[in-house]
Amino acid sequence: MPVTTREIHLVARPEGEPKPSDFALVERRLPDPRDGELLVRNLAISVDPYMRGKMTGIRTYTDPYDLHAPMEGAAVGVVETSGDASFPENAVVVHNAGWREHAIVPAAGVRPVNVTDATPATAYLGVLGMPGLTAYVGLLHKAGLREGDTVFVSGAAGAVGGIVGQLARLWGAERVVGSAGTAEKVRYVTRELGFDAAFDYHDGPVADQLAKAAPDGVDVYFDNVGGEHLEAAIGAAKDFARFALCGAISGYNATGPRSGPRNLGLIVTKRLTLRGFIVSDDPELAGEFHRDVAPAVAEGRITFRETVVDGLERAPEAFISMLRGGNIGKMLVRTS
Repeated sequence: MPVTTREIHLVARPEGEPKPSDFALVERRLPDPRDGELLVRNLAISVDPYMRGKMTGIRTYTDPYDLHAPMEGAAVGVVETSGDASFPENAVVVHNAGWREHAIVPAAGVRPVNVTDATPATAYLGVLGMPGLTAYVGLLHKAGLREGDTVFVSGAAGAVGGIVGQLARLWGAERVVGSAGTAEKVRYVTRELGFDAAFDYHDGPVADQLAKAAPDGVDVYFDNVGGEHLEAAIGAAKDFARFALCGAISGYNATGPRSGPRNLGLIVTKRLTLRGFIVSDDPELAGEFHRDVAPAVAEGRITFRETVVDGLERAPEAFISMLRGGNIGKMLVRTS
């Protein structure tokens, strides 16, 4: 039987910070799924920083969102009607048709997940999903973490940064330092996630605070923020340090030219390696990631927190809040 559902559409290209009026809540009637398709009732959807770039209308490494159409993004849900015998009804699956309460998706585009007390369904949007995989690939395969390294993580209280720091500790880092945006987040990073030190970047120049937190310098920098943080990390880097550049959220809402690091010459004199990466470039690492990280999550050696907003109609609010740093851990919207 056809289902009436609700979706969030992008109706205007944001200029600067997105506004609620850039989005619309639209009711839609879905047909029955055909052979090879699934009707999924979403339990939760993910809002992520990369989505801001998709709203510009310009293709970067991924296609932009169309106007007046449902946006896409990671979601976890329950199969309500199945057109594929491999996916029985009530199976819990992850797919990319987020920003809506129900979706008809090709069975080939979904992944079944194992839900337990230690790994709820929403974990597959965060610690065991794209953010966790980003942390794993960036730290271990792009920055090449080595035992005894000093690691600096910007955005350490976020969905990616918090996992980076914990992985660094588990994989033998000597010292792990993070930056965050509030005193509460600093306490979370040090007390719950086990970072050796952390600082609130609002409390003074990042370079000065990083010098105090890592007085002997930095071997690895994992960049989620860009801007002043990247400049400070270059300044604090030891010779032959390795950087994994995952994002630059400090400039995502910029309307004019973004300021870049003023000390780029140090990349040469310190012989630094700065490597930008997109996690989707390395799909073959997903199996390795789940093999290594899922047991650590199940055993409590890697912990995570979620900031949950209830109701699809509040998804734009959650997205805007996430860009402002309003989340600790993964920002999610519970839709059912």
